[in-house]
Amino acid sequence: LTAVFTGDGVPAGTYGYTNSGYSVYEEENERLTESLRTKVSAIKSLSIEIGTEVKNQNKMLSEMEHDFDSTGGLLGATMGRLRTLSRGSQTKLLCYMMLFAMFVFLVIYWIIKLR
Repeated sequence: LTAVFTGDGVPAGTYGYTNSGYSVYEEENERLTESLRTKVSAIKSLSIEIGTEVKNQNKMLSEMEHDFDSTGGLLGATMGRLRTLSRGSQTKLLCYMMLFAMFVFLVIYWIIKLR
């Protein structure tokens, strides 16, 4: 176990880095770099998942918008028929139309709620 020393008493090949604590800083720097790399990878995967979720939510919102538009058209047509019926004295038909409109509304509400 003999060490070859330079003129300053430092073993040859280490260039004095061991004595100054350079290797300790180097190891800590490598450990922190690996920790940072792990955190960046986790944030990347999380942002990809968020992007996928946003796309799914936007798709669902556009489908809901289409459903609400079609429901609005149906309700508008139903209200037009009710106005036409209300002008006459056909109370029996008016009651049937009101019950039918409520039934349609409940069915559409039930279908939307199941999604």
